[in-house]
Amino acid sequence: MGKTKHSGPMKLAKDLDPSLWVSKVPFGLGKIKPHHIRDTAKVAWENKDNLPYATRILTQGVCDGCALGVAGLQDQTLQGPHLCTTRLNVLRLNTMPAMKPEVVHADIDELRKKSSTELRKLGRIPYPLIRKPGEKKFSRLSWDDALDLIADKMKKLDPKQYGFYLTSRGITNESYYTAAKVARFLGTNNIDNASRICHSPSKTALSRSLGIGASSCNYKDWIGTDVLVFWGSVAANNQPVSTKYMYAAKRKGTKIIVINPYYEPSMENYWIPSIPESALFGTKIADDVYQVNIGGDIAFMHGIMKHWFAMEEEAPGSAINHDFVQEHVNGLDELKDKVESYDWETLEKSSGLSKERMQELAVLLAKSDSAVFVWSMGLTQHRFGTDNVSQVANLALLRGFLGREHCGVMPIRGHSGVQGAGEMGADPFVLPGGGFDDTNVKRVEKVWNFKIPRWQGDIVGISLENALLPEDHERKLKLYYMSGGNFLETMPDPEFVRQCLESVDIRVHQDIIFNTSTFVDAKEAVVVLPAMTRYEQPGGGTSTSTERMVYFSPEIKGPRIEEARSEWEIYVDLAKRVKPDQKHVIDFKDAQAVRDEIAKAAPNYDGIQHLKKKGDVFQWGGAWLCEDGYCPTPDGKGNLISMDIPELRKAEGHFYVTTRRGKQFNSMIYSDHDPFNEAERYDVLMNEEDGKKHGIAQGEAIVVYNKHGLFHGKARFVDVKSGNVQVHWPEGNVLIPKGVYEQYAGIPEYNTAVIVEKAETFHAQKDTKYLEKRIEELEMEVG
Repeated sequence: MGKTKHSGPMKLAKDLDPSLWVSKVPFGLGKIKPHHIRDTAKVAWENKDNLPYATRILTQGVCDGCALGVAGLQDQTLQGPHLCTTRLNVLRLNTMPAMKPEVVHADIDELRKKSSTELRKLGRIPYPLIRKPGEKKFSRLSWDDALDLIADKMKKLDPKQYGFYLTSRGITNESYYTAAKVARFLGTNNIDNASRICHSPSKTALSRSLGIGASSCNYKDWIGTDVLVFWGSVAANNQPVSTKYMYAAKRKGTKIIVINPYYEPSMENYWIPSIPESALFGTKIADDVYQVNIGGDIAFMHGIMKHWFAMEEEAPGSAINHDFVQEHVNGLDELKDKVESYDWETLEKSSGLSKERMQELAVLLAKSDSAVFVWSMGLTQHRFGTDNVSQVANLALLRGFLGREHCGVMPIRGHSGVQGAGEMGADPFVLPGGGFDDTNVKRVEKVWNFKIPRWQGDIVGISLENALLPEDHERKLKLYYMSGGNFLETMPDPEFVRQCLESVDIRVHQDIIFNTSTFVDAKEAVVVLPAMTRYEQPGGGTSTSTERMVYFSPEIKGPRIEEARSEWEIYVDLAKRVKPDQKHVIDFKDAQAVRDEIAKAAPNYDGIQHLKKKGDVFQWGGAWLCEDGYCPTPDGKGNLISMDIPELRKAEGHFYVTTRRGKQFNSMIYSDHDPFNEAERYDVLMNEEDGKKHGIAQGEAIVVYNKHGLFHGKARFVDVKSGNVQVHWPEGNVLIPKGVYEQYAGIPEYNTAVIVEKAETFHAQKDTKYLEKRIEELEMEVG
């Protein structure tokens, strides 16, 4: 843990800097860009029935959007108001009234016709519901009947046959912690959270490389660092307020580097609505963009280090910080041998970048005194995601970009609830305050006053697959309890996921709204429980930002869904019904009691018990983890991890495909058009030269397919790396293989090889074996 404390928000420069302007034409008129004023007016109109309450949420509550950590309209990075369209889009989830009875109890087949976007607009879940096989409508039931039904089922099952899942939908640390405790109290370690499908490799990689499980630095470190690198992250789209930090960094002379297969327009130019200069004339964001192949990041980083080792041969100390490495780092010789074992032809082919381009970034980083590396799903959602992130840590360790101002490694979080999930123990591999090692288990048992099961729990993907096991299997999933989440739209192979969900005896959806997965059948019953939002939670709640700031969000006065309950209270009530003779062990008087216990169970969170009013915040770990280079590893040193370049399977003339986000927040889609490139949801983003090579024209109907699935879309030519295509998530998940998980962190693979053809050509084939032949061809070569 670091000793230096965060210094608080800084002032933003007020003078103009025309060198950063995108255009002298005000407000970017005539350009493809978001229309922030129009979007804000639209949100105000949507919330007109609850405008005072909506205003209080924005000005008093902690943002339930991304994990930048905006409390009210302020943050700890820059002075001044912060508000973004992501937060505004999520606002209606908190202010809309309950669904009308005729909607709640509509014919299930009619409800199934609606998209999640349409379902989201129907309103909040008003009271507990149940639907059994063959029933065409949900029926109302009491809270007692609902929880007794679930508890009675749990009593009949082996704890290995049920599991819990918590999404990142506005869920507080208090709810994550209580769920983690309740799961172990009931005897199961089958509990997982939304970070499994986003940043689980980040935590795993940083733990083995640096001994930490979170960002080592702050957003303030962006502002004034020599180089700010965004690796597989489109922060301008997914964390819009961060563009304000980028603007401040540019004003301080920071070079911003983007590494991504697609040159995302939002990372090139952005009109920041809360900065008058930028709102008028726009801001140039990226200084350079390195367009790697999908999955080519490890090879690219090997290339950077190969240049560094060559520079060292000519002039020792010109690329590697030897003082830092000698005192604080293990594994240099092994890493050097591994890097130098690859020739340039191999590195160029895998990364998609030339030796000269790799040298440009290698030299820039070598000549820089400071750098911050930021990454997101582009690095983590691979079958080798942990190695991707450890390779970033390798770069930071070799240059000593760690544990001091303007330096660090940052897995930027896309939701304000998700950082705390694992830290609270809602994860099969960890408990509050640490891992599942014997020492930590015994420590937590003393706090909880009951024995914790020692067997290894399953990750979410395996839990779903376990629903298909034979009926008498000890891990056959028979009851799944989900706080939010929609696996039909977040996991690969949606039809397979549907089959898994249908194979569970009882499925519980604890949520605030319906989504498409709510209407999937179950063998015995689907139970729906109405949850409160974070702003309704009595006694308030806390959330943890990307930079480890723990914010208190107070209960906000306003309308309520009469029968909705705090998520943590529901878990406690259920646990008492399953084990009534031990209910005193699991009871909490109020939210403050939960925070008091968190402070004991998770030592890093000692301080959370003092957060009680609007504006209260503390940062665990200090301003910088690994301060002065000392890592919380057994020997106090960081570990350089040597790794091979992953095998990328793609036959000549075919493509790598990855998924991307458009105008959406996680899986919640807010527009059929992307405001940055005008793409529609079923557009396939591809390189124009690739299109010409395959006889495909702009806007032409095409088919993207492999052995996993088939996707009908339209070609849209953009500045994406040749040989790579992108489809929107979740629509493109039909192409992604099921059951492929990263070996260390268990994240599903979200990238694969595909064939792209004109729809006319594809459908003209008369040979019924055509598809099989093409797929076989796809699988034959290894690149």
